[in-house]
Amino acid sequence: MSVFRTLMSSSSLRLELQLSILTGAMALVATVDLIQDTLEGTSLLHRSMELLLVCAAILTLSRIFKQARALETAYRHSESCLSSASQEAEMWKANATQHIHGLSEAIDAQLAAWQLTAAEKEIALLLLKGLGLKEIAFIRETSERTVRQQAQAVYQKAGLAGRAELAAFFLEDLLTPGLPGTEGRIVRSA
Repeated sequence: MSVFRTLMSSSSLRLELQLSILTGAMALVATVDLIQDTLEGTSLLHRSMELLLVCAAILTLSRIFKQARALETAYRHSESCLSSASQEAEMWKANATQHIHGLSEAIDAQLAAWQLTAAEKEIALLLLKGLGLKEIAFIRETSERTVRQQAQAVYQKAGLAGRAELAAFFLEDLLTPGLPGTEGRIVRSA
């Protein structure tokens, strides 16, 4: 029943429910009137018009209830899909967290192997996150020139040509899983 209540929380669905109640009441009243008219012997045209009204009301009611059932089924299906997707996302997040932690440790180990200073390590990590030199200077509250010099020191100590090679050094093995000769290349000395 909670699904029905949830469905009815929508104003358009409440309006449909109200219309179906009104239509049902009209069909009931028209049916009673039709029976009375038949007993009283009113004209065939009058009774035919009332019979058409009753049939139209019943068809409308039937259509409304059919749509309500279809909406309830669609809602249940959507709820099920959402639940499955949420569970899958939680599993992926838990798995990814373990891998990210491992990757973070591997990156820290490599930066330590390159014997970077604390400032150079911070610059390297910010570069790996995709920040530009101006952004890094702003974050670290230093000049862009200082950041550029520290970035050059990182590249020199790592034996790399620049930012692209720095990123490729850590990402290359992640993007080519299973290729021969790519295992265990994260940590290397400069």
